Amino acid sequence: MIRREVDREDPDRLYTVTKGRADTSSIGLDVVTLVIAEREPARGMQSEHAEILRLAREPISVVELSAELHLPVSVIKILLGDLLDTGGVTVRRRTLPPLPDMEILKQVLIGLENL
Repeated sequence: MIRREVDREDPDRLYTVTKGRADTSSIGLDVVTLVIAEREPARGMQSEHAEILRLAREPISVVELSAELHLPVSVIKILLGDLLDTGGVTVRRRTLPPLPDMEILKQVLIGLENL
């Protein structure tokens, strides 16, 4: 089995980067959410936050950030949550098309059954 770079990542480093946080459910980002930087990196900023701001000068997805920074998506989501809270980034979530009208679907089903 070939070990990927992420598999070799030091768990202590990931713990430090996220400050021990692991829950990403409240952030509400998926892998295709686009991230856009709203400011330049500041002095004294955590290096991963600064790198996200540099990479997100142009819209970039969560999964692309993960690949560029060689960090798991879950870690990127936590870091993005920090930047969202401080106004450092904005996100564009994908929009799903509206669900079809159930009455129309019923009529289509009836029409198909009558064939």
